[in-house]
Amino acid sequence: MVLKVGSALLIRADGHAAQGWLDALAADAAAFRAGGRQVIVVTSGAVALGRRVLNLNGKLNLEEKQAAAAAGQTRLMRAWETAFAPHGLAVAQALLTPEDTERRRRWLNARATLETLLRHDAVPVINENDTVATQELRYGDNDRLAARVAQMISADALILLSDVDGLYDRDPRAHADARHLPEVRAITPEVEAMAGGSNAMAGVGSGGMRTKIEAAKIATAAGCAVAITSGVEPAPFARLAGGGKATWFIAAGPAKAAYKAWIAGSLDPQGALVVDAGAARALLAGKSLLAAGVTDVRGRFEKGDAVRLIDDRGAEIGRGLARYDDADARRIKGLRSDAIEATLGYDDGAMLVHADDLAIHMGDKT
Repeated sequence: MVLKVGSALLIRADGHAAQGWLDALAADAAAFRAGGRQVIVVTSGAVALGRRVLNLNGKLNLEEKQAAAAAGQTRLMRAWETAFAPHGLAVAQALLTPEDTERRRRWLNARATLETLLRHDAVPVINENDTVATQELRYGDNDRLAARVAQMISADALILLSDVDGLYDRDPRAHADARHLPEVRAITPEVEAMAGGSNAMAGVGSGGMRTKIEAAKIATAAGCAVAITSGVEPAPFARLAGGGKATWFIAAGPAKAAYKAWIAGSLDPQGALVVDAGAARALLAGKSLLAAGVTDVRGRFEKGDAVRLIDDRGAEIGRGLARYDDADARRIKGLRSDAIEATLGYDDGAMLVHADDLAIHMGDKT
């Protein structure tokens, strides 16, 4: 589960973190995790906290926003650490830029880091790296960042906390007869028109219902369900688990299927790996491709690029994302796992293509 928390909920009117609210949210998340689930937090608030520290008022230019982010990020993480500490949970900061989710090599590295943190029972707390992001190359709001994280980690659901309890056909603050939509199966132009403008507090935050709809489009296409619900009401995890009021955007299909379809059909292969008969059988059984099973490396590609997988008869049996670039793949092809580090001077694992990053052709299906 990916949970997105915006500045309007997290920051008080005096510019301090709403620690009591955050403590209650962490308790709710910890109880949710106790059921064997995993939680990743995407948080805003660094710029808002840094404004107070640096006495910055009014509309900020890019340099002032970056300075405020630098001053506020440590305070933001301290607030999250304080909230989760009573539950024995460590938090881990991850600062991302669009390049980390749009460029495949960095995408793979970021995903591996998040997966490792989850395996070690930490709670990743993610924010945009506003200190280095430029105006031209930034998410601009953490709703879309949260959607990219959900896509990256193949999350089952993304929860977007708001100051309202979901999507309405009109602004419920201006229209008493506005109708709440409990479920959206397709994001049509009519649904997008319901989003209206930003609902951000003056001087705090950059998102609104419009950006949440954009985030829902990204996440549902990746097989991740999305809930927009109130962050003002307590215990969002418990409320949603009990059928509480929210708008659910239905995923297009399972996250894993969406990801593999993206690998199979949306990426332009940059090279090819030729495999022996044993490796081909393992691939068709859904196993990873080990360096020992590769007989030839063709073309030029970087780590994270899509490559074709070819059997010893010359037939393409699938596609996958390479975990080594072509130069290193040539050096380790055919080698046993224990010989890789001695050959390269480092070891990123024995797998040239991980099973999770593999789409096998099954007749006309992938």
